Amino acid sequence: MSQWVTVCKLDDILPETGVCALVGNDHVAIFRPYNNGELYAISNIDPFAKASVLSRGIISQHENQLWVASPLKKQRFRLKDGLCLEDEQHSVAHYEVKVNGDGFVQVKSH
Repeated sequence: MSQWVTVCKLDDILPETGVCALVGNDHVAIFRPYNNGELYAISNIDPFAKASVLSRGIISQHENQLWVASPLKKQRFRLKDGLCLEDEQHSVAHYEVKVNGDGFVQVKSH
């Protein structure tokens, strides 16, 4: 059964960066691309390198969409849904994410 898991305060995530959180047994990368409450969450596991590193990737924009480039092999994953630009078969899971009324980031577990 899925549930909302509190992972950190919004202010703990610097704008234009990502952080990794353990949500249940899943490594989740949470990204804050702007200096507001807009957040995205995808799997932190790079399916090409088999490493938990996507939260350390560079956020970029391509065709009016936000992406993160893996720091290891440079494949790009769309933040809104985890689609892999270079190979759709290697797309990653995405997660619902929100900021609650107390300013805490919450991710919905799978």
